[in-house]
Amino acid sequence: MALVTARRIVVAITLMFALAVGVRVESQGRDTFPGPAWGRSGDISAFHVQGNVDLLVGAGGNIVVQTGDEGVLVVDTGLAMYADKVLAAIRKLSDKPIRYVVNTHFHADHTGGNEVLGKAGSTTQGNPTPKVAHENVLTRMSAPAGERTLAPTAAWPTDSYVTPSKDFFFNNEPIMLFHDAAAHTDGDSIVLFRRSDVLVAGDLFVTTNYPVVDLANGGGVQGVLNGLNRLLDLAVPQHEQEGGTYIVPGHGRVADEADVLEYRDMVTIIRDRVQDMIDRRLTVDQIKAARPTLDYDLRYGSTTGPWTTAMFVEAIYKDLSARSRRQFTR
Repeated sequence: MALVTARRIVVAITLMFALAVGVRVESQGRDTFPGPAWGRSGDISAFHVQGNVDLLVGAGGNIVVQTGDEGVLVVDTGLAMYADKVLAAIRKLSDKPIRYVVNTHFHADHTGGNEVLGKAGSTTQGNPTPKVAHENVLTRMSAPAGERTLAPTAAWPTDSYVTPSKDFFFNNEPIMLFHDAAAHTDGDSIVLFRRSDVLVAGDLFVTTNYPVVDLANGGGVQGVLNGLNRLLDLAVPQHEQEGGTYIVPGHGRVADEADVLEYRDMVTIIRDRVQDMIDRRLTVDQIKAARPTLDYDLRYGSTTGPWTTAMFVEAIYKDLSARSRRQFTR
């Protein structure tokens, strides 16, 4: 009882402080996918991250390209409408064949270019480029026979995995994939380029908005936190929590461990505030009116676009309420 009371006091003090300093909600004018306009402008720009890894931005979601003597590996492929531009940008980095495409999850801003990039590449035996992803990505993109699919067959993953992790060796470095269930979706993969020391987070971690908890496609707030904690476990800072391992988010700028730590703490604090209000029998409308995200809204909040602050709070409420009901009925 004392712990619960203490938690409520901390929540109340934090919210009162946020109100006192006048934090406001900032609208970022999003239209199709969360993220800044430059991230989906169609003007593809390339930036070197470190090691063998480069970043392409402008195609919807961040695209990571690893190049070397064996060929090219691409993590996520952006929106379909920009696939030819993405391919042209990859050719500027390397003229070698695209040997692998890896998808961090199934959303169209990360898989839309699968078909074009897959057909443009090949294996060393001349077969189509394998598209690697968790099996749930294949499940979401495909459909039972006779039903309409989310994406054309040529865009589906052809090398899916069901285990907690998968690894292979390419361009003189280990490539490791880690799956966290019920995170952004139920098919998320974190990709680690071990020699280059680069992590690709997909939409599990973004620097532009609150995390999208896609409940309809198997996502969950605890899974998001588990994934963020995995990123923290894998990342090693160079000095005073800065530099070292670089983390490429699904949208936004390249980050390091300190950025992920702040993001993880933000999600944890907001989750605990919402849980406290659920424990006090507040309705979802009352919780949204109480603005449990207030002190973070200037940085991550939005009142318009595909993923607003209210939608984030409601997703947490639904997820935590459903979890409480399941525990109560056991």
